[in-house]
Amino acid sequence: MIKIVAEHFVKEESRDSFMALARDLVNESRKETGNISYHLCVDRADQLHFTFIEEWQDTNAIKAHNSSIHFSRIVPQLRECAAKAGNSCFYDELYWMIINNNEKRKY
Repeated sequence: MIKIVAEHFVKEESRDSFMALARDLVNESRKETGNISYHLCVDRADQLHFTFIEEWQDTNAIKAHNSSIHFSRIVPQLRECAAKAGNSCFYDELYWMIINNNEKRKY
């Protein structure tokens, strides 16, 4: 299982557009094979700081997501809403891997 945390910093005048686009991205991404969860959160202290928190079955699911029609259409529009560059981090859930005897990765 892979988790992605993707931060976005949005221009104030683009907040409504960003949220509408993000809603579409979340709804379409949740339908994808290999998606476990897909959420958009907003910073309680900064209403222009958004974070997508995603869970994917594996790398192939992420590759398919990044190549999807909705991702290719929406993500460039989200970038147009940016006040500054965001950041994305990819995580393996270690606790799950340790208790899942079928996992073959070494840590």
